[in-house]
Formats: sequence, C-alpha cells, structure tokens
Amino acid sequence: MRQFVRACFLSLLLTSSSLLFGLAAQADAASGGEVHWVGSWATSQQLVEPNNALPAEELRDCTLRQIVHLSLGGTQIRVRFSNRYGNAPLQISAAHIAKAVSPAVAKIVPESDRAITFSGSRAIIIPAHADYVSDPLAFPVQALSDLAITLHIEEAPAEQTGHPGSRATSYSKHGESVSATELPDAKPVDHWYFIAEVDVVASPGAFAVAVLGDSITDGHGATTNGNDRWPDLLAQRLQASAARRNVAVLNDGIGGNRVLLDGLGPNALSRFDADVLAPPGVRYLIILEGINDLGMLTHDGEVPAAAHGEMVRRITAAYEQMIVRAHAHDITVIGATIMPFVDNVFYHPGPTNEADRQTINNWIRAAGHFDAVIDFDKITRDPERHDRLLPAFDSGDHLHPSPAGYAAMAQGVPLELFARGKMTSKPTH
Repeated sequence: MRQFVRACFLSLLLTSSSLLFGLAAQADAASGGEVHWVGSWATSQQLVEPNNALPAEELRDCTLRQIVHLSLGGTQIRVRFSNRYGNAPLQISAAHIAKAVSPAVAKIVPESDRAITFSGSRAIIIPAHADYVSDPLAFPVQALSDLAITLHIEEAPAEQTGHPGSRATSYSKHGESVSATELPDAKPVDHWYFIAEVDVVASPGAFAVAVLGDSITDGHGATTNGNDRWPDLLAQRLQASAARRNVAVLNDGIGGNRVLLDGLGPNALSRFDADVLAPPGVRYLIILEGINDLGMLTHDGEVPAAAHGEMVRRITAAYEQMIVRAHAHDITVIGATIMPFVDNVFYHPGPTNEADRQTINNWIRAAGHFDAVIDFDKITRDPERHDRLLPAFDSGDHLHPSPAGYAAMAQGVPLELFARGKMTSKPTH
C-alpha cells in the first residue's frame, strides 16, 4: 500500500499539466463554452460469476487491455470504470486509452496512446460498490471505431465487477505494460472487467438510444470480435443515414437477465437507473426483456394457471414502471415484442408459455402503453409456425438468433423512430 500511495503522489506531480487542462476546460464551461456529452459505448455491470472471473493472483500487478467498439464519434472522451459489485477497493495505478489496430488483437496504434487521469492523477482507488468517471481527454474518435482501454491493476477485490458476455477478447498479463504497442505474452479472455461506459463530446443535436435487454441483446450467437449483435448493426445503419449520424446506441443487454428476478445479473428494474438514466444524452429507450421470465417460470415443471397470470401481470406492471421512470427524464420508450422460443431445450416451453408470450406481446402492441413498438416477434418468426424462429434466423438453440437473425432485427428497426435533433430537458451532465 505504501508503494501504491507513493505512486499516486508521483503521478499527481507528473500530471499537473493535465490538471491545469481540466481546470481550463471547467473555466471554459463556466464562461458559456458548454460541451455536450453523449454515451457512445456501454456495457451493463454485474457480479462476475466464478467460472468467468480472473484468478485473484492474476489480478495483482496486472495489465488488462480491453477493446470496445464505439457507436458515435466525438472530440473528447471520458471513461466510466466500475467497482459496483466489489466489497473492497479497486486499485488502478495507471489507465491508458488508444486506438486499436483491430477488435481481434491486443495491438494499438502507438502514437495514439494517451494516459487517462482522475482529478489530475494517473492513479485511483475506487471504493467498494462505486463507479468512477475519468477526466475529459482531448481525443478525437470516429464513429464505429475501436478503442483499447488498458489498466494496470495493483489490487482488485475478490468480487469482480464486469460483463462476461463481451463477445470481445480482452488481454491480461503481469507487470505494468499500459503503453505497450503489443502484448505478445498476454492471456486472452472473452470477458470485460471494470469498464462500464465511454462518453464522447458530440454535436449539440446528438443523443443516445439505450437498449435494455437479455442475451438476445447481449449477442449470444453473434461473432466474437465481429461486432454483429443487433444493436451494433443498428448503429451501423444509423451512421449510414445522413439524417441519423448523430445517434449513439448503448447495449444494456445481460445474458440470462430477467425483468422480475435476479439471474446472471441484477433484474431489469434494479439496474434501470444505472443503465438507462445515468448515461448522458439518452433520449430513447428500447426494451426487449421477458423471455427468461417466461421460460424460468416452468423450467422445473408446470405451475398453476394462476401463477402464469400473476407473472404476466407483474411483467407488464414492470414495463409500466420503466415507462414512468423514463418519461420522468424525457426519454421516449419503445417496446419490443418477445420473440418465439418453442423447441428450446433448456426452457422446453409448452402451450402455456406460448400463451403467456402472446398475452404480453399483445399488451406491448396495444395503444396507450409504449410510445412506439418494434415487432421483433413478427420480424423473426417462421411465417408458417408463429411459435418458432425462422430457421434461417435461428442460431440452433431455437431461442437466440444467428448473425443473419440479428441483421434482420437491426434492419427491421424503423430509423424514423429516432427524430433527428430531438432535444428534451434531460441534463447532459
């Protein structure tokens, strides 16, 4: 600890210029030169389960490089780090940002490498159960580009905060190598740890669409390092539209997530504030949640009809809660219908599960609930058998779409839902 404190002190002295830059930026804002922050990339945080956690010894004196794919470009960036589920402090002695050569390798563009600071210091101790946002950094980035976030971790809590379903490869090694161009002897692991969000300074009319979902949004069945989850492909469509290039997409999907109960991550209602309301610039919300609630109800056997009715009522009531909370922040809420999953071996859904799904989907489609609807059920179902995914869109487990299915989902989102330059009273921090 003594060495770590000394490193913090030296880092503060060495980065005084960064502190002065930050003070100058604050002065600019105070004089009317306000900046407009928008979330460009995000991933939902959860307590990493033991089989996806890094060994404790591996996280001592560890360099961890992680690649993220931005949706929106900007002139400055800042990064949100998370120790939300740790019961002890997370000690980061250095953090760097650089342009990644590729989403599939640890190599960075060396001349782009920059140190990240926290109130002017290059080191930070993040308290238990807390997040920490870095200082703004002048670092122009392009939409749909890849960034490498590299940390040197002195000590991490036993409880690791992260996102196991990254569909992206991260790299860890002992020793301090945050500015190394390559990490040839690093260990690859397909998870993210301790990183939650990248914000950018964008044009005044820019805004973000948050997508609250489960493994279908998280991208189970997508290509590792391929960035072909349906929110990724929606971001590509938006960037290809001259009228929608100011729109970011934030993927708030967690595999196994449920609306009502915790699973492989906190339930949707409990994480709503952190994942939807906290990121800057969110103007729209898409909700695609509920399939795991439907499946788990009867996973161990059929239940009485009253239990089905109660679950349906509670799910639609939870949707109403999300709508109310989002509207309080001037966020337009779009409901997405639940997709077919008959023949899935894990859930083995029967007629009662299908009836529940249809009841919930009819509620989603009905007027007076959501501000708009995306009918993913209609887009992905087999036209001959509406309770099953179209075979061409099926990853093989009869629940998760294939890359072709994710492409169809993204293509089926009407871009007109997202009005260019829509401004509300929601603060942009």
